[in-house]
Amino acid sequence: MDKNALLKKFGKNVKIERIKKDLTQEQLAEIMNVSQNYIANIERGKANMSLAKIYELANFLNVKITTLVDFTQD
Repeated sequence: MDKNALLKKFGKNVKIERIKKDLTQEQLAEIMNVSQNYIANIERGKANMSLAKIYELANFLNVKITTLVDFTQD
């Protein structure tokens, strides 16, 4: 899997979990103290999160970090 595919899959996982929690991009951005644009770019696979931010995101979404970085499913 190349970097672009990896980022897109990660972004898809983030979006799925955000929607499951009934959060808008704006709400998640506010909780994480980042911009809505940053969340949108993550979900589109256009931005890369640091491991620390991924850990923080998993905590905010109340999911295991492995849920966000599971690239085995389509």
